[in-house]
Amino acid sequence: MRFKKIYLEISNVCNLSCSFCHGTRRAARVMTREELQVILPKLRGYTEYLYFHLMGEPLCHPDLEGFLDEAEKGSFKVIITTNGTLLGKKKELLFSSKALHKINISLHAFEANDLAIPFEKYLDSCLSFGAEASKMTDKIVVYRLWNRGGEDALNGDILSAIERHFGKLDSEKYDKRRGLRLTDRVFLEYGDKFDWPDINAADTGDEVFCYGLRDQLGILSDGTVVPCCLDCEGDIKLGNIFESDLDSILSSKRATDLYRGFSNRRATEPLCRRCGYAKRFKA
Repeated sequence: MRFKKIYLEISNVCNLSCSFCHGTRRAARVMTREELQVILPKLRGYTEYLYFHLMGEPLCHPDLEGFLDEAEKGSFKVIITTNGTLLGKKKELLFSSKALHKINISLHAFEANDLAIPFEKYLDSCLSFGAEASKMTDKIVVYRLWNRGGEDALNGDILSAIERHFGKLDSEKYDKRRGLRLTDRVFLEYGDKFDWPDINAADTGDEVFCYGLRDQLGILSDGTVVPCCLDCEGDIKLGNIFESDLDSILSSKRATDLYRGFSNRRATEPLCRRCGYAKRFKA
């Protein structure tokens, strides 16, 4: 397999507006099941894992069940990243899906929004989901607190609630790949707040390394292929999966220049020179 993961944006529509999320100026769009049926055969042999996310909240998709069924038919494993607000409504579907491999739940979403539901109710729903998933399924659940250096005033309350559901946090149970193990297949993952790439941001220089096109790529809801999961506006258009096969897109001059540039720790694209996330790879 060429890529560890491919980000497939099944919808760029979200039910929240998180302050830490760049958002998108693109028109709202929901991918159809028929479009997915065109895409999936073109991804065979390139990856085993599909993230149903780039922008948008995947649990908002009106045909999520159909998308999971199509992924299962294609022998793909699906990872979903969610803000957690719809887990209660979608729990039965998520638990029963054979294609679903992992659910990432961004617990820092509550503090970054003005939600109508009480904090305790939101948190209990998210944490109960993980506890039940551990007992009833083979799914991996990862709780994310990617807000270090940002909105983290509620982290103490969140950690206390986690301990009430899963027991005292044990730093010796830390897994480098998945974070702090809470129970079977349930983890807590910390991360730093970062600045999304923005073509209008200040140029920070061309000394950049990134795993875009190396272990991942992204496909926007209109079929636009981009090099990574952070190109939320489609600024680096490499081609369109509805119009070309992936091999042709990846062998284009723009794609090969980008890949070779990163091999030499140089950014060939203006957007990559303005990416806060890529700074962590400079060392």
